Amino acid sequence: MKMLERLIEKIIFASRWMLAPLYLGLALALVPILFRFFDAFWHMITHLTDLTTGEVTLEVLELLDTVLLANLIIIVLFAGYENFVSKMAIAEGSEDRPHWMGHVDFSGLKIKLIGSLVAISVIELLKDFMQEGTFDAKREGWRIGIHMTFVVSGVLFALMDMMADRHKSQR
Repeated sequence: MKMLERLIEKIIFASRWMLAPLYLGLALALVPILFRFFDAFWHMITHLTDLTTGEVTLEVLELLDTVLLANLIIIVLFAGYENFVSKMAIAEGSEDRPHWMGHVDFSGLKIKLIGSLVAISVIELLKDFMQEGTFDAKREGWRIGIHMTFVVSGVLFALMDMMADRHKSQR
């Protein structure tokens, strides 16, 4: 019976490697994001003389949005892989290793994730408010509601983590 238990545990422990292709897929998802960034950048540069200052600002906000999305993918990729699959030995001792890498647990990953979503949501709202033309109050109301849901969720996640940390330290 002990041998069967050990075999089951080995299989379960090894099953974490089934996540590795998913993380490779996330890494590959950076390719279309990279393309989208340079496509938007090229559009902005080639039309610079035709754009107003407000339009340039909107174009730059689009670039920021794309960069934040790419950063979000990297955070999930690094933290998820290190927390759930394996430590990245190749990054050990590298001067380029992000300071948070290897230190972000699942709780920290949630906070970073919600923080990134809030930042992306803010940029989307700012782009909407800066655009000229008709203003759809119902649509914007929904977008603000969704943004506030992200904000409140982030605050609640942070409070839950604070309470959990306080509970751990009292033991």
